[in-house]
Amino acid sequence: MELADRAVGFFLSFISLSIFTYYTFWVIILPFVDSDHFIHQYFLPLEFAILIPLVAGVALFCFLCVFVGIVMVKSKKKKA
Repeated sequence: MELADRAVGFFLSFISLSIFTYYTFWVIILPFVDSDHFIHQYFLPLEFAILIPLVAGVALFCFLCVFVGIVMVKSKKKKA
């Protein structure tokens, strides 16, 4: 079991580092590269660099609010 936990941890760390590196390159370095360079074909337009994290943050916030609401309703039913 410990080996599987370590493998999952390594995989999650690798995915997180990959996403961080991709996003950092996309937002910080890519605007300084010429627009006709071939590297631009691997990235979305820069507007999505703000839109994607914003949508993900709003979705996470909504999920947390619904989760807390459900837990509060269930705990209130248990007390009654």
